[in-house]
Amino acid sequence: MSLPERIKTLRLIAFDVDGVLTDGGLYLSDSGEEFKRFNSLDGHGLKMLKNSGVELAIITGRSSKCVELRAKNLGITHLYQGVENKLAAMQSLLTKLDIAPEFAAFMGDDVIDLPAMRHVGIAISVPAAPQNVQDHADYVSQREGGHGAVREVCELIMNVQCTFDAQLATYLK
Repeated sequence: MSLPERIKTLRLIAFDVDGVLTDGGLYLSDSGEEFKRFNSLDGHGLKMLKNSGVELAIITGRSSKCVELRAKNLGITHLYQGVENKLAAMQSLLTKLDIAPEFAAFMGDDVIDLPAMRHVGIAISVPAAPQNVQDHADYVSQREGGHGAVREVCELIMNVQCTFDAQLATYLK
């Protein structure tokens, strides 16, 4: 089945954080507090995609209060932090939502993401990902992680599912 055909039936997409929702840099203060830079365009793309009916999730190996706050701000209720086995988390989420793997996608940027990426119907990565990760991706964004890659993917999904114009129309009234 072609990528557009698989995107048409997509019901869930899960995202890694560092390198996907952020630029991958880890900002640490002297006191050990962690900071992350998120892209506001990515955030609004996620909101529009969610409003179009696609379930969203975050599955990340690190734990951070700022990720919790960002997920809450975006209305993402499926948040898995401190995950060592992303495949197990993805399988648990699919079971919870009663979604078959072929109707899900995972967007990651490193080898720890490969098991989850390979389990779902659509594997997505970013240009800065190691080549061995990109080799397993069905789609590699043109934009870098933390710099519009997530927005690009959200708009791709909405365009293929013919929901983008309806989302855009809410701003053109």
